[in-house]
Amino acid sequence: MEAKKQNYTVPIIMMILLFGMIAFVTNLAAPMGVVLKSQFGASNFLGMLGNAANFIAYAVMGIPGGLLLQRIGYKKTALIAIAVGFIGVGIQFFSGHVSQETAFAVYLLGAFVAGFSMTLLNTVVNPMLNTLGGGGNKGNQLIQVGGSFNSVMATITPAFVGILIGEAAKAQITDIFPVMYIAMGIFALVFFVLLGVKIPEPSIEYAKEPLKDLMSGAMKFRHFILGAVGIFVYVGVEVGVPGTMIFWLSDVPEIGPTVAGFVAGTYWLLMLAGRLIGASIGGKVSSKTMLSVASFVGMVLVLAAIFFPTSTMVEIPVMQRTATGMLSFGLTEVPINAMFLVLVGLCTSIMWGGIFNLAVEGLGKYLAAASGIFMVMVCGGGLLPLLQNWIADVAGFIPSYWVMFGGLAYLLFYALIGSKVTKRADDKLKI
Repeated sequence: MEAKKQNYTVPIIMMILLFGMIAFVTNLAAPMGVVLKSQFGASNFLGMLGNAANFIAYAVMGIPGGLLLQRIGYKKTALIAIAVGFIGVGIQFFSGHVSQETAFAVYLLGAFVAGFSMTLLNTVVNPMLNTLGGGGNKGNQLIQVGGSFNSVMATITPAFVGILIGEAAKAQITDIFPVMYIAMGIFALVFFVLLGVKIPEPSIEYAKEPLKDLMSGAMKFRHFILGAVGIFVYVGVEVGVPGTMIFWLSDVPEIGPTVAGFVAGTYWLLMLAGRLIGASIGGKVSSKTMLSVASFVGMVLVLAAIFFPTSTMVEIPVMQRTATGMLSFGLTEVPINAMFLVLVGLCTSIMWGGIFNLAVEGLGKYLAAASGIFMVMVCGGGLLPLLQNWIADVAGFIPSYWVMFGGLAYLLFYALIGSKVTKRADDKLKI
């Protein structure tokens, strides 16, 4: 008698929700900076600290997260990640109830704890979705669906926060409570559903050598080291371009945080479009070519944003809030610099895959350890925007984009020169 095939529809939906939550919680940090600037009189540098705390958690938890995965498995790791995410958002919620003197520090602690959750979820959701789909094309399809939902949530979050903030000068943490209610509600739902369902565990490949030896082995490859730096820079550019743009446009009286959130959401929407385009041409165009073109075009766009006068206004299609409170697409007038920065989203959309493919070429048995190092280097998404906003405090928002230009220039260097493979772990194994 043939065994009845298990139906994993419910846990699949939960994993896709978690894919979205990664973007939802991560992209909450940058627009929250507008609130921090308003409520606490914070500088741009301090306003970006919540985003930095979220990403620095990757540096702390990247390697331990992989070890935890090997010790207790995917389901238990996912449950821990969800619980930590609930606690992290809960601490941020609590920051709206404490005294003005301690609220800022409590919020930063919440952002840091939430970052732990995002690190663990990033190590879990891809292999879990692949396994729940039965691997192969079906598993890959589910990962693509999860990635698309991730991009949709990245698009919605800054726009939603912008609506809640309203006037930047009056913004308070309590204004963002509806977002936190949603986040905690989804975390609680997914936790109890996953706790109650039986799901298969993705197989874990156990290396014969200690992890520290494998990591030190990976660091002997020049193209991998430069690629790891590339991941650090890339995530910093991906987050810094729209994050700082929200701060800048929120300070423009005729624009404000609501429109700024919508404009930033369009950046993330273009990232979704770029990923779909990249997926369709990925089999025909090399990673080196895609990364080279994307980096060069990104540099041109950032240069244009720096040198065009901010007094030049253009209309761009963005999500809008109608007079009746409904959301729709329409044309919104913004400085032309903002248009160029939004278009950078098309360039950053395909960079992660390109950098990863070039950096792990020929690593052989060191691939898993290399992936763990990459997870640590995601902290660039917190540190590079922090540097940019320190410069914004000193020299202004537009000049601060020289940091982003420098990051894109490094990625172009890596694509053209730094990614050259000078040795392989196994000449017979090509990744």
